[in-house]
Amino acid sequence: MARISTLSREQLPDFEPMFQILDNTMGYIPNNFLSMAHWPELLGAFSGLGATILQTGEVDSGLKQLVAMVASAANGCHYCQAHTSHSANNLGVSSEKIAAAFEFEHSPLFSDAERAALRLAWHGALQPNASTDADFEALSVHFSEREIVEIVAVISLFGFLNRWSDTMKSDLESKPLEFAQAIELADKQLSD
Repeated sequence: MARISTLSREQLPDFEPMFQILDNTMGYIPNNFLSMAHWPELLGAFSGLGATILQTGEVDSGLKQLVAMVASAANGCHYCQAHTSHSANNLGVSSEKIAAAFEFEHSPLFSDAERAALRLAWHGALQPNASTDADFEALSVHFSEREIVEIVAVISLFGFLNRWSDTMKSDLESKPLEFAQAIELADKQLSD
């Protein structure tokens, strides 16, 4: 159960344009946003940062969601794993590929470029950070410096969200919960 209350959509009329976008893209309003709304300036700033990182740029949006999912798995945030897996699926990533992301190093469903991005997501999200020069060398074969910045931005964004959602014990909404259950997400762990 959540540690603090969530505000209702009706209590936040200034955020209705953002809520409409979230409804259209995710199909629900995330409870972690509704708890963040107790500090409206934070929600406004965070939503702008999140939209920039996840909805603009050159890196494929589905890959960004897989990067976020792997980073969230490295941090143990089941709330964000459910959200990002559901969002990846909404963006056209197959359920099979999402489930295989936990074995991205060996799964034939991933390209070398995707493996490099997911490896950095895993290593960069660990505490202490385990990213290496070799991780960046592998990325640079497939991605421009701009794209690498986008990938690191996704990892960093979800570092914040993982801490927020786990610390607040955000209640998982029904749509991402149902998707996570369908692919047995709770049973999966990252492997070499």
